Amino acid sequence: MTKRALKRQLREGAFDAEQFDDSKIRRLPIDRGWSPLGPGEESRDQGYLKTIKAKSPGQEELIAAIDAKNLVLALGPAGTGKTYLAIAKAVEALEAGRVGRIVLSRPAVEAGESIGFLPGEMEDKLAPYLRPLYDALSDRMSMKRVRALMAEGAIEIAPVGFMRGRTLNNAFVVIDEAQNCTYVQLKMLLTRLGWHSTMVVTGDPAQSDLLPELSGLGPVAEKLDTVGNIAVVRLKDRDIVRHPLVAEMLGVL
Repeated sequence: MTKRALKRQLREGAFDAEQFDDSKIRRLPIDRGWSPLGPGEESRDQGYLKTIKAKSPGQEELIAAIDAKNLVLALGPAGTGKTYLAIAKAVEALEAGRVGRIVLSRPAVEAGESIGFLPGEMEDKLAPYLRPLYDALSDRMSMKRVRALMAEGAIEIAPVGFMRGRTLNNAFVVIDEAQNCTYVQLKMLLTRLGWHSTMVVTGDPAQSDLLPELSGLGPVAEKLDTVGNIAVVRLKDRDIVRHPLVAEMLGVL
């Protein structure tokens, strides 16, 4: 048997080193394992900012509207932070104890192409559509904590089709990609609002994956503009916080 094999067996505790005459063979230390985490830090999570700051006048208006109103519609082009700010405020409300749960929903609509049949259970089929919401949540808290809160029911992510018939009390509700909802769907979603709840509806009417006459976000926003207790925030190209090329492209496309 080679020395390497003997050392491996000694390390695993298969033999007693004293039974060998070869002084070069000794038990390797097994209690000195190195870890990137310090002592007592096995469950340490990454630190995240607890508060958010607006990076544009439009974002400042949106944050103020979420703090002041129970129903907010955030309309604007891609990259203006609509979904990020809505989910960040939802996490902030949950952590502060102002709501008991977060409900995130978006329509299961492909972006201009059909991806066909998806294998697996219902959750597996819906995962590609709901993935952007997981990404936004992971920017505000660790996925370990997200999974724990989802297991407790404190965070729920569901497609729009599963929202009918519900009353969402003591919840922070975010409806994402609302431009892909029809007028009837949006009416159904908006009437889910319950007591002690806040709802934020986000979307870009100019980027609907439905036919222009089917998207209900624009007409709903126009009608709700006249309701004083509802805030309709329209973000502009100047509020885009992604790469500067995004704003330039949207200006010509």
